[in-house]
Amino acid sequence: MTAPDHVVGVGVDLLADAAEAQAVDVTRVDWRPPMPGTEADLAAVAADPRRLAANEEALARMLRVQAMLVDVGPAADVLDLEPGRFLHAGPPIAWDRASGPLRGALMGAAALEGLVDDPEDAAALFEKGEGVALEPCHHRGAVGPMAGVVAPSMWMFVLEDPSTGARTHCTLNEGLGKVLRYGAYAPEVLTRLRWMADVLGPLLQAAVRSSGPVDVTGILTQMLQMGDEAHNRNRAGTLMLLRDLAPTMVTAAADAGFRTDDVADALRFVGGNDHFFLNLAMPACKLALDAARDVPGSTMVVAMARNGTDFGIQVSGTGDEWFTGPAQLADGLFLGDYGPDDANPDIGDSAITETAGIGGFAMATAPAIVRLVGGTVPDALATTRRMHEITLGENPRWSVPVLEFQGVPTGIDVTRVCRTGILPQINTGMAGRVAGVGQVGAGLVTPPAEVFPKALSRLAERAAAAG
Repeated sequence: MTAPDHVVGVGVDLLADAAEAQAVDVTRVDWRPPMPGTEADLAAVAADPRRLAANEEALARMLRVQAMLVDVGPAADVLDLEPGRFLHAGPPIAWDRASGPLRGALMGAAALEGLVDDPEDAAALFEKGEGVALEPCHHRGAVGPMAGVVAPSMWMFVLEDPSTGARTHCTLNEGLGKVLRYGAYAPEVLTRLRWMADVLGPLLQAAVRSSGPVDVTGILTQMLQMGDEAHNRNRAGTLMLLRDLAPTMVTAAADAGFRTDDVADALRFVGGNDHFFLNLAMPACKLALDAARDVPGSTMVVAMARNGTDFGIQVSGTGDEWFTGPAQLADGLFLGDYGPDDANPDIGDSAITETAGIGGFAMATAPAIVRLVGGTVPDALATTRRMHEITLGENPRWSVPVLEFQGVPTGIDVTRVCRTGILPQINTGMAGRVAGVGQVGAGLVTPPAEVFPKALSRLAERAAAAG
């Protein structure tokens, strides 16, 4: 019998290892069976004649969007957010199921709005539900990092796509550590938020209105080539934003009645907060993904979000429906004496960056990120390559220099996730599980696997109804 000169190994490595041990060339194919119980739904969705064109349309819509920073203003004005209504990250949730960091952020926000004098008294207010209401940021054209709590007096970035006039919004970034978005509500947290509303927000508003729109999509293009991945590393993006806005912050300050010290404090705050640009990257990604919504037959994921209890996804072809499962604990690095027992399950709308193809999907462009979230540089490169297996295409605007300027993997496909079992990789911060603690670390996490078969089942139902 003639020995083969080449073997293709599929699935488990046992046979491939044996062939290599006998000096045979082996090509390994990383194949795995589909997620259990998805076979019939995969077949039904694959047979949907709308699917290929629908996914091409959804991806094309997303890639056409240009996100421009056009204004800054209070949530009460730009979102018509009523007194007593609070936005939060992730899919819908009520107070009785809210996680510690979400409760802490809501308690601090209630005190910020003057509904209570002491944040501790706000728990009873939310338990009764009288005069207060909760709503996901995503339902109001907004996104929020970590707990994602937005109160009417908080100032928001306003991003717009000039070709359609569509808008998205996000709060101003407070920094790291003991901040409201991580569930902290100590007096210094509220003092900082009041300064942001009284000084930083109006200064940024004056600067943006004076300078004209700032090209956020363009900054994202540049920062990905400068070592940022735009989720947990935003240093280059923050400095480029400061470059664009600092001159007009100075010149507009006098007309707006601000002192020189106010301008210096604002510039120092932004320049000293490497995460400041995150709150522009997030609404830029949402703006692009919102354009891809509601394409009948499309299997493309348009949102991934977590509220600290549930992880939810939304899909282009299934409207506003959320498919949820339990939020997972991140695996990563901890601050100080904190450890895994101190961390809350994953939380925040910031996974919108991965949904758009950056963040954890672009780890190869930011190898230094492993010093914050754990892992190794080879892991970062392998992650970006692996995410191409579950996406519909690439984003030519956002490229990875070390991978020959290949576009980032873009357009998570529910069918590819279910067919391969590969889950999206997310870089994330970790909030303390107890209200008031703040940040305890950062790490890597994936969605609960069951959300994708749930979405696939609904896609199969819609395919059958349309057929």
